[in-house]
Amino acid sequence: IAVLGPTFPNLAANVRKNVSDIYYIFVGRSLGCLGGSMVGGVVLDCMNAPTLLLALSMLGTTAGLYAIPWCKESLLLTILMSVIGGSMGILDTGGNVLALNTWGSEAGPHLQALHFSFAAGAFLAPILAKIAMGSPESEELAETEKTNQSVLKSVPTASTTPAPKDHHDEDFLWSYIIIGTYILLISIVFFVLYSKNSSAGDKSKASAQKDRLAKYHWPLVGLLFVFFLFYVGAEVTYGSYVFTYAVVFAEMTESEAAALNSVFWGTFAVCRGAAIFGAAFLSPATMIVMSLLCSAASSSALAFFAHYRALLWVGTAVYGASMATIFPSGISWIEQYTVVEGKSASLFVVGAALGEMCIPAVVGYLQGRFNHIPVVMYTAFATSVVTVLLFPVMYKLANTPQENDSKEVSDSETRKALLSNSRLTEDEEDEEDVKEWNDADFEVIEMNDKLKNSLKDTSPRIAGDSPAEVSLQPHLDNVLGNSPVAAGGSPGRQNGNLDWEKSE
Repeated sequence: IAVLGPTFPNLAANVRKNVSDIYYIFVGRSLGCLGGSMVGGVVLDCMNAPTLLLALSMLGTTAGLYAIPWCKESLLLTILMSVIGGSMGILDTGGNVLALNTWGSEAGPHLQALHFSFAAGAFLAPILAKIAMGSPESEELAETEKTNQSVLKSVPTASTTPAPKDHHDEDFLWSYIIIGTYILLISIVFFVLYSKNSSAGDKSKASAQKDRLAKYHWPLVGLLFVFFLFYVGAEVTYGSYVFTYAVVFAEMTESEAAALNSVFWGTFAVCRGAAIFGAAFLSPATMIVMSLLCSAASSSALAFFAHYRALLWVGTAVYGASMATIFPSGISWIEQYTVVEGKSASLFVVGAALGEMCIPAVVGYLQGRFNHIPVVMYTAFATSVVTVLLFPVMYKLANTPQENDSKEVSDSETRKALLSNSRLTEDEEDEEDVKEWNDADFEVIEMNDKLKNSLKDTSPRIAGDSPAEVSLQPHLDNVLGNSPVAAGGSPGRQNGNLDWEKSE
């Protein structure tokens, strides 16, 4: 993305136009990025193969980069820029979704590394272009290189530079060829990954995640869309206009203004690199809150106390550092509460792209109308206030429990209560039964003892009793459990004993 800034005059010369006449290639690339983000989200959900989609998008980027240096018509150049923008939109959407699908809840450090690579590329691409051109002739390219390390380049700064009339130096094409070849190699790697992965497993995994949608899924996505619109718009606006602010309002020299711009993007890149390790220890919500507080404090200092040189330098450094981690932290944060599919991720990228297009354009228009007011600083402060107010609302919506979850909790509590009550009643019934049986056993034992004692008392008189009375004794023995039958004897033996007793 960043290679377009320093090679912009060469591209204008290649199509025989002035720089101010081909500003629409930025519009074409931005529209292509918007379209690619929206189409990529839908295609990603239908294909469910992010590795294949990324491979195809990078293949399209490679084709566009190879063709741009040889393009001699401005209309064709705009079409190629739109193709590259569409491929980049797909790449932005698919890359975030692939990281979330691969690492899930542990994707925080990986998302930070993914977005750090954007900052690293934005830093290295202009240097590569300068080396490839090998032209020490103008400092204009160096200034453009330093001021245009963002997705949308500062068109007003570049538009004041006319294209060299007879400049046909095509050394700049090597930067496009080198970057295109690098992207081609990465696309081959993704094709290999796609051939080794089974799409069935991805589909089953995706279907298993469908029931993890938050209660307010789409309101959350919409609010995060607005959140990213203001955040990315503020980031690109400050990076694009801080050079002009430093020259016009702070009355700095161009070298000092370029250094101030480098401080912003340098702290931005360094903080994104440090966030790779910080995300392993801090939650995404914590990182977002820290970033929002730092951005609010630094933007307040820049809006109201920037006339102090020291505060301008410190505020710029802190503002760049605070803006570094918000986008990847926001994506990893919402993934903890709901499923981030292709459509959701595409809305995030579309919101960021709209912020890149709209807010810098509005600031440029207002700055031209009110040239005595530092519009860029007030914009930074206003966007910080908006993002600080939006995040608590999103946090509240994300933590709202679903009705199914509350019903499940109440059902589980009811089941536990019923189980505990049933166990208590069963235990009580068992205790009562045992008590009843014990009481019955004691009554039987007492009755047996009384009968035995009474029999012992009447045994001396058995000889004088009548046969009818004597015949009752075996029955009593049976009742008391002392009969031969109860002791394991046979009925015949019992009858024998009775006959013997009668004969006696």
